[in-house]
This record gives sequence, C-alpha cells and structure tokens, in this order.
Amino acid sequence: MYTGHLELPPPTPLEDIPHLWEQNDILIFLINLDNYNVLADDVLKTNNILTDNILTDNILTNNILTDHLDMAEKEHLESLKTSYFKKRYIVSRIVLKCVLKYVLKDSPGCILKDQCLSDIGTYNDEYGKVHIRTHKELHICISYTGNIVSLAISKVEVGIDIELKKSISPGKVLKYLQTPALKAEDFGNELDFLTAWTLKEAYCKFSNKSMLTSLNKELDLGSVFHSSYILNNKYILSVITDANPHALNISCLSKIGFHRPAEV
Repeated sequence: MYTGHLELPPPTPLEDIPHLWEQNDILIFLINLDNYNVLADDVLKTNNILTDNILTDNILTNNILTDHLDMAEKEHLESLKTSYFKKRYIVSRIVLKCVLKYVLKDSPGCILKDQCLSDIGTYNDEYGKVHIRTHKELHICISYTGNIVSLAISKVEVGIDIELKKSISPGKVLKYLQTPALKAEDFGNELDFLTAWTLKEAYCKFSNKSMLTSLNKELDLGSVFHSSYILNNKYILSVITDANPHALNISCLSKIGFHRPAEV
C-alpha cells in the first residue's frame, strides 16, 4: 500500500491563507493543541505551578477562547465528558473560525469576514460532520490524534483522518478491517495497517456515514480519489475526495493569538 512521505514546511501564518486558498481546492492544517492554554492545568503548567492536590480538570471560567463560541457551541461543550475532548473542541472551532475569516477575506459580499468569531456558528450533524451555518458551500473535516488537530477546509467534499504512527493496536481493531478489500494478510507491516485504518475513517467522513456501520464493510476506493502521507515521519494522514484529483496543500498552522471580544 503506497504512502507518500512529506516533510512539512515551517508553520503557515494566517496572512498566507488567502493565497493558499486561491491556489488550492483543499487546505489541511495541523494545529498543535499544546500551543493553547484552555484548561486550568494548562495555565498552571505554563507557569511551573505544582498541581498536586489541586482540582484542575476544568475549563477556565474566564477563558478567552470560550468567549468566541456561540451559545449552541457552548452547550455542546458542556456535553463533553473529559478535559481532553473539551480542549480539542474549543481549539478546533476557534481556529476554524479564524481560518475562515482569511479564506473568505477577498470574497465579494461576504459578511463573515467582518463578523466577530462568536457570530460565526458551527454545528455537527448526526454523524459528527462539522458545518458552517452560513456557508454551506464550504466543506469541513476535522480529525484528532494526541495533541494534534488536523483541520480541512475545502471547495469539494472531503474526508480526512490522521493518526500518530503506532498509536493504534492492530489486534484491537483488525476485526473491523476483515473485508474483501482489506484482509489481514494484506498488511505487510504496521504502516500498511495504519494507512488502511486512516483510509477507512477518511472514507466514512467523506461519505458522512456512521463509523461503526461503515468500518466493517468493503472499502470501495474505485469511486473516489484517495491519497495517504507520512508527515514528518510521525503522522499518517489519509485524504478522500471525489474521483477527480484536486489541488491540495498540507501545512502546520502558526499559533494564533486571541483577545477577549469587545463589549457591545
């Protein structure tokens, strides 16, 4: 199973996004969660404060990032059970909103670029796919592994999945890959297995179907365009689009500085 190797360039600043969007159909950004202080324990660690016997598994009540969520997003945030899920939700949604403002910066008549981040609404459909309330023409896909968020913004339907190399145990999930298209004997090594797994997940996201109902079905890659990459020899990223190849850019995103929204 072929997987291309890609060494990512230095992180991309927000100011470069309009040019990248003009030149590509799909932009995929890798975002480091460790760059953002969202939880109380993030702040304590940043300031080298010992956390023994201190309850820190909570979102900071005065966190600047959560101020940029709308009411529906804050309600969804409250439904998440762990600090890790909460942190990745907050960072992914706020960074997405920032990137959108630059993607649409030169779009005539677009009001989103002039809106506050909290006025840009996102929501998940029944299968977890992310949508922008006022921009149905944009296609969003998000994947997580460890402290990395992989965020795709696209002009066409897209599905992505990223995994840290060796982050999945073949023995635990091999039963989901026992299909005519992907058999156990097809995996020459762990890399082949992880590539197959990411393709499966990316395909589920592309087709917007339930992961559990799709993983154990034959993977029909003949009707789609697919590609897989080893990024910096550390991550495996798979991308699924329609049958036509599309211009694609993959890069890390520079850390974004945030300020509390101005009081109206």
